Amino acid sequence: MKPPVSALAVALVFTLLAGCWDNSELDEYGYVQAVAIDRRTDGLIQVTTHFYNPANKNNQVGGNTEPVQKGINIATSGETIMEAIRDIPTALGRKAKWDHMRVILLGEELARTENVREVLDFFSRDHEPRGTVLPLIAEQAAGPFLDVRPFVEQTIGQQYKKMENNGARYSADSSDIPLYDFAIKLKGPSKTAELPYLHRGVAPQEATVSGVAIIRNGKLADILDESDTEAFLMLTGRYTSGVIEFPCLENGKEHTNAKESFEVVTLNGSTVPTVAGDKISVRVKIRIEGTVGELRCSHLKTKDDVARFERMIDDTVERQLRQTIERFKRNELDAIGIASRIYRMHPKLWKRLEPEWKQRFAQIDFQVGVTTRVLSTSMNVGTPFGTKEK
Repeated sequence: MKPPVSALAVALVFTLLAGCWDNSELDEYGYVQAVAIDRRTDGLIQVTTHFYNPANKNNQVGGNTEPVQKGINIATSGETIMEAIRDIPTALGRKAKWDHMRVILLGEELARTENVREVLDFFSRDHEPRGTVLPLIAEQAAGPFLDVRPFVEQTIGQQYKKMENNGARYSADSSDIPLYDFAIKLKGPSKTAELPYLHRGVAPQEATVSGVAIIRNGKLADILDESDTEAFLMLTGRYTSGVIEFPCLENGKEHTNAKESFEVVTLNGSTVPTVAGDKISVRVKIRIEGTVGELRCSHLKTKDDVARFERMIDDTVERQLRQTIERFKRNELDAIGIASRIYRMHPKLWKRLEPEWKQRFAQIDFQVGVTTRVLSTSMNVGTPFGTKEK
């Protein structure tokens, strides 16, 4: 074939291949940022879907510039989540696109009575939602939390994602756990997993992500406050960084009206169970390194001063760890995964322990040890600000 004829044939082939026979226009889809799921009083599932609004930042109306909301809520309902989602086009005029969803909010009332594994089944089965989406438990009902206006981010879905990620990373007040990791933990021997807890802030129209909700066998079993959450993260090896507060030591006694703080730089821990016959014991060791955050009454001028300061932190953390452990034992709630550790080390032994595990867990003897090391007093000297050195 001559070169000109060959080139013409290739051009004709490419012309036939070109086309938009399977295209989907952008205006056919609404891009989901968040979804909230509740159970209505009539028994139907309420799905509130938060969409990104692609409109311009400002909307010219009558010569005035008015801000346009970047989030739009569409509420639908049905006997199943799939049915409720399929009704979204009748209200929005677009098909929901789930690839960019940030968070899934589950109402607290729903999580106490329904199996959240069944509620979340659609989001793990459908091909669009990602396994990295973050589920949360919302105080009472989830839907109203999508009406909260974001502070910094463009949509409240993105705002909640940032609050969860950075709250877990910097303050240890909550946990961040993706959807698939949550499913894996629920399948484990202890059958428990945690989800961040979303609740109302100081103002009625503000929200805060702090504390964790413990899910056992698919249902909400307990909600931990911030102090128990910090201890929980230490026990499970998920504590990244945070601040430890403890009472001042004045003349060798705790000063309950004043507290000092210690910034955690690194925290390493081990939780090792031992089984001897029918007796189970667990050894917990926590090693903390950090810097002085605030001083009010302590003077860190000598090695003995620093040692007393470190012991005060040790005692404070140990008390909190024991308090949280006793809470779990009282509720027969293996939230720290002792069953999983025993199963990995002794799978045959676990089969014998499993039938009565809740009762066995409540009788475990925990041995807790905490060691703190002060790396520095930060940029100031080892005395409270403005205090003359002794």
